[in-house]
Amino acid sequence: QVQLVESGGGLVQAGGSLRLSCVAPGSGFSIIAMGWYRQSPGKQRDLVADIPRGASIYYADSVKGRFTISRDNAKNTFYLQMNSLKPEDTAVYYCRAGVVVPGDEVVDDIWGQGTQVTVSS
Repeated sequence: QVQLVESGGGLVQAGGSLRLSCVAPGSGFSIIAMGWYRQSPGKQRDLVADIPRGASIYYADSVKGRFTISRDNAKNTFYLQMNSLKPEDTAVYYCRAGVVVPGDEVVDDIWGQGTQVTVSS
C-alpha cells in the first residue's frame, strides 16, 4: 500500500520561506500525478498547486509567483517551495498523489497526513 509522508511545515514570519516535502517510501510504483492542497479552520480544502498526469502545472491565483511545485522522481518525492509567505497562507497543507503499481493499476487519491504552516504578521 502506497503511503505519503509530509514534512517541512512550521512557524515563519511574513515574507519568509518554507519548503514542504512529500515522499512515498518504497519501490515498485511510479508517481504519475501530484498536488498540494491546504485547509484553514472552517474552510474547505483547496488546491494550491499540482502536476496532473499529462497536463500543465497549475497554481492557484493566490500563490502564483510565490510557490513552486517540483518533483524528484528518483526519490519518489515532490515539493512545494513557498516564498514571500503571507499570514493568509496559514493552513494545514496536504499532499496528494496518484501512482501506477505493478499490473498497471492506477491508484489515485492518496493523501498525506497534513503539515501545519503558520505565518505570523
